Amino acid sequence: MNEPSRLPRQRPDPQDRRIRRSWWLLSGSFLLLCLVAALRIAGDGAQPTDLALLALVLVVGAAALRHRDAVRALEAGRRSEAESFARILRGLSRSVSPDAIVEAIVEELTAGTAADHVVVVRRRPGARVLEATLVSSRPGVPSSTTLLPIGDLEDPIDERSVPVVDREPVAIPIEVRVPVATGGSGRLSHAALGAAMRVGTAVRDLAERAGAIDRPGDRPRDDAHPRTPAGEAGRLVAERIAARVRDAYGLKHTLAAPLRVDDGLVGAIVLSRRTADPWPGSARRILAGAAEEASAALARAYSFREAETRASTDALTGLPNRRYFDEFCGLLARRRRAGDAVGVLMIDIDRFKALNDTYGHATGDEVLRAVGGAIASAVREDDVPARYGGEEFAVLLRNPDPVVAVEVGERVRTAVRTLDLRRLGVPGVTVSVGAAVAHVPDQPVDDLIAEADRALYEAKRKGRDRVVAA
Repeated sequence: MNEPSRLPRQRPDPQDRRIRRSWWLLSGSFLLLCLVAALRIAGDGAQPTDLALLALVLVVGAAALRHRDAVRALEAGRRSEAESFARILRGLSRSVSPDAIVEAIVEELTAGTAADHVVVVRRRPGARVLEATLVSSRPGVPSSTTLLPIGDLEDPIDERSVPVVDREPVAIPIEVRVPVATGGSGRLSHAALGAAMRVGTAVRDLAERAGAIDRPGDRPRDDAHPRTPAGEAGRLVAERIAARVRDAYGLKHTLAAPLRVDDGLVGAIVLSRRTADPWPGSARRILAGAAEEASAALARAYSFREAETRASTDALTGLPNRRYFDEFCGLLARRRRAGDAVGVLMIDIDRFKALNDTYGHATGDEVLRAVGGAIASAVREDDVPARYGGEEFAVLLRNPDPVVAVEVGERVRTAVRTLDLRRLGVPGVTVSVGAAVAHVPDQPVDDLIAEADRALYEAKRKGRDRVVAA
């Protein structure tokens, strides 16, 4: 029979060994003092000095026990704080979208700070509005989302108009050194411990930048040493957003931290609780660390989204490019249902080479921009226009019939023909349009593009500035 494998013995932490030795020394000294006091009382009788000595020994013993319990509670709190930081970091490391980042932090913030509600307020990408998502600590209560005015984020700061909410400074540094029982090993994993220590450093740096604690070697803060401007602005914006959140949701006793990306402030995280007790230092540190890491994660997500947008957008016209058009068509082909119909318009600017030769490429680029805008304004809301290449454009039509496809093509042709290009010195331009609609539900989009292309060249042969259906 094979013997079960044994886990390698963990070496005791030197700090733990010192604590245990000091407790053995204290316990031994206490017992010795008790024994001396008892012998004196037994030998000489109960003298007042002996009774005072015995009482003093008992007081010292009680104080030592209370100190031990306080140390245990402090270390347990630090273990819990380190675990919260590690879980927040693990959640953020797996999040690639702003919504996933919000979801990753709110649950752990609720558990780690004992907050009744967590509200994440962030600027909605591509819109001038703030989106506030409230999550309750009560199980089964759905999250709620509301919109807030962008002025709470962008308006100039007047410190006198911002309510003061729970602003006492916290000067307790993060220290992670106590092993945590995880997975039966009795210790926090190296990865989680490193993550927690990294967040601890980030929190302290954040607090130093915000002016909540002093940097090593700094003189005590007073009116002659104000907070740094960036940290002060972030705090005031966060408090102003918290005031708006309290009004919107009827919350009380909030604690807020700003969210910041490379371009500046993008929102805030707001904690709320029903009791008016001061927020503990652990809640402040966890919130500051979560806000710092969430800000970094949001910056990565926004940068990734911007890179994707740049990669799928035509820089000249602002329309989707051919890469996006092809990917969208492929996605649509995989998700089409039996009753879905699709169509394609292929659009080409008439005599564009002659226009470029006559007026120059700079004017040609301006004409392309104008034509792209006219096409985008003429198609329906569900249609997808794109610059297909050169002076050629394409439109993917959602659920058209042949009559609708021709109607949309005619709207495009008319919108381009009526463009006022006199500011460019160009009398006007026209387009030829080829339209094709799927005859069977599963007809490939590539076949439709080929049919629309043939119809486009038919429109060219028939004299241009017209729509021809395949």
